[in-house]
Amino acid sequence: MNLNCLIIDDEPSSQKVLKVFIEKVPFLNLIAVCNNATDALETLQKHTNIDLLFLDINMPNISGLSFYKSLKNPPAVIFTTAYSEYAIDGFEVNAVDYLLKPFSFDRFLTAVNKAFDATKTTENTITDEVIYVKENKTLHKVNLKEIIYLEALGDYVKIYLENTFILTNSTFTNMLGQLPAAHFVRTHKSFAINLEKLNSVSGNQIIINDTKIPIGQTYKADFMKLLLK
Repeated sequence: MNLNCLIIDDEPSSQKVLKVFIEKVPFLNLIAVCNNATDALETLQKHTNIDLLFLDINMPNISGLSFYKSLKNPPAVIFTTAYSEYAIDGFEVNAVDYLLKPFSFDRFLTAVNKAFDATKTTENTITDEVIYVKENKTLHKVNLKEIIYLEALGDYVKIYLENTFILTNSTFTNMLGQLPAAHFVRTHKSFAINLEKLNSVSGNQIIINDTKIPIGQTYKADFMKLLLK
């Protein structure tokens, strides 16, 4: 599934960054770039298949927030701005995410993965969900059903798949934020598992195939309640 997206930003430098980042993500399809709300409205009327807006809040004449509130059936939105004080207002309209300029590609990728997940129907299961994970200069398409468990390694997260692994530069919290909580559970400060891969639990260890994964005391009570509910 691809997301047709629209950039609405009056700063050429910001437009350029977004265009470069969008080109790196296989499921994003850039339809147009607009300099203001008037151009954006005309584009939305012409292209009714827009799925996602990258919308700057601080624009002349009418703010991005006011523009978004004026739309009758708005697409999903990721707000972009240099001003952190707008963050609360952005989330009040149920924004997918809020990117504070200047933002990195990794932070951008986290936001668009959220948008991708939000546009899927509730009928989807883990068997057909994917995320995109950056490893060095390569962007990997990862099917969630292939993830066995994850391990935090300093500034990196190691994602163990059925036949290989991916080492991505990310915080553990950010990585887990891209995964559905109903399927992926943190069992230790440095480990999280795909519940569908669990074979057994023995004492303070989880067994998945031939691998033993620790259960931290902080996480044990909630983890056992989840298994026994």
